[in-house]
Amino acid sequence: MPSHHFLQPHPAHGLNGDANAQSISVDDHIDDDSPDTHRNAPQPDPVCLFGLVGDVARAGSEGTEANPYAIAANFMAYMSCAIGRGPYLPIGNTWHHARLYVLHIGRSGRGRKGDAVSLVSRLDTALRQLSESAAPPIHRGGLSSREGLVSLFHDGYKNGKVAVPAIEDKRLWVVESEFANVLHQGRREGNTLSAALRDCWDGVCLKPATKSNRLYASHPHLCLSGAISPSELLALMRARELTNGFANRFLMIWAEREKIVPFPKATPQESVDALAARILSVLDFVQAERISERDRLQIGLTAKAQDIYAHLYRGELIDDSGGERVTALLERRAPMLLRLAMLFALCDMQTQIDVQHIQAAMGWIRHGVESAKFVFVKATDAADSVRTHAAAKKIVEFLRVKGTATRWQITSECFQGHASKAIIDTAIERLLMASPPQITVQTQPRTRGVRGPQTNIYALSVVRPLSATEK
Repeated sequence: MPSHHFLQPHPAHGLNGDANAQSISVDDHIDDDSPDTHRNAPQPDPVCLFGLVGDVARAGSEGTEANPYAIAANFMAYMSCAIGRGPYLPIGNTWHHARLYVLHIGRSGRGRKGDAVSLVSRLDTALRQLSESAAPPIHRGGLSSREGLVSLFHDGYKNGKVAVPAIEDKRLWVVESEFANVLHQGRREGNTLSAALRDCWDGVCLKPATKSNRLYASHPHLCLSGAISPSELLALMRARELTNGFANRFLMIWAEREKIVPFPKATPQESVDALAARILSVLDFVQAERISERDRLQIGLTAKAQDIYAHLYRGELIDDSGGERVTALLERRAPMLLRLAMLFALCDMQTQIDVQHIQAAMGWIRHGVESAKFVFVKATDAADSVRTHAAAKKIVEFLRVKGTATRWQITSECFQGHASKAIIDTAIERLLMASPPQITVQTQPRTRGVRGPQTNIYALSVVRPLSATEK
């Protein structure tokens, strides 16, 4: 038997293969000891397609190449805009509105990003035929500056001696099919568009950036649907946007076509009209046409929904296993979950967020987490992050039993010498830098007359008991 096994020639090359092709030795080119870092593309949980959102997604994807989850994401941005600032969910001193930014990530030609917005546009047209005032204003791309953004829902100004009246409807659905344009603008010296978009997500009033510009926009309700390829996102998203709160205000989802359809079929108009009628019922329920009356419909959580949210808030919503970069991208998972859950409840025409609404919203959060990891973290780095996370959990369990330990004890007793110094150091750093910190370190003073480095003692952080109002 020969010592090497060779790959067979491709049938297209004939029985003898390509005479110019070199034989490829499997044994020569495969390292069996190398880690397997191949990954599947993120696959969302079907729980995401809940209620009206799911019905719209299925209607738009049937007979087409459009990804149902991409359709759903754009529809959620549209509905969160149409609902307006009437419904609000108070959490502490913050009042949340159903206001969403979504960013559809997919490779050019495969993401079907334009198709994912098409049905939502048809629904908007059908809704306007039923009630023009119920549908929100729309701006299709071309954001370039803070001033240009403010002009889309300004509070009125004077152009010479002419008074330009205020735009009363502060709702605005922005469709940026080329989101790379927004990132390009952010690179221009002095451009504050990204800061303005951050303020709009928060719902704060936009004041003039300069003394010469007197445009105001009070109480904006801007929701955004963006689309971009992964290569553009990685090339244009600077470290500043990743850490200053701009990127983490977006629900980033990976979505590409799931099937090949040479001759896609349009969604029947009767289906579009029926869905538009359901949308209008939701907007009538929240009284969206009362655009000048803010914060008039309080939303709450049922007792069971509160329990589930509290459990997620203490665990999965603050999980930092993806590493520092991904954790910064996901810093707003908790408020985003609440906004999504509120949207699902309102689409059910309910003022109480229930278990099913939390579950559907969490499905989107998980897909956003996996999408961020898939795009921003290399497969090899993801494997290292998994190992570090496992090491961190092992250290916590070890300290829970032992109480305190030195660095040498962690290496020798917790890992029995089977983990690298780099992995252990990274795991300890992650536990120290968690928010709140999971472990503490104290330096033990040297005994008088004894030379050598000081000894660090590690222990679990003391967890403050919850007060009665926090439980």
